[in-house]
Amino acid sequence: MNVSFTKKQEEYISNQIESGDFQNASEVVRDALRLHEIYRHRLIQDLKAEIEKGWEGTSSSRSIKDIIKSNKAKQE
Repeated sequence: MNVSFTKKQEEYISNQIESGDFQNASEVVRDALRLHEIYRHRLIQDLKAEIEKGWEGTSSSRSIKDIIKSNKAKQE
């Protein structure tokens, strides 16, 4: 597998190794992927919970046009 990083990402990886927290770049990348997996799992679970709230909640009498109009008025 071949992975390319930006200069900023390469510097970050180097800094992590220099700090002594990691022995090599592979450890930094594996840790980042582990944290990303946790983050994505949590994000998906939170979205599913919010969708469930929407399905289980009461229906609104407002139309989509009413909601959009209200949101535009709040932004002004």
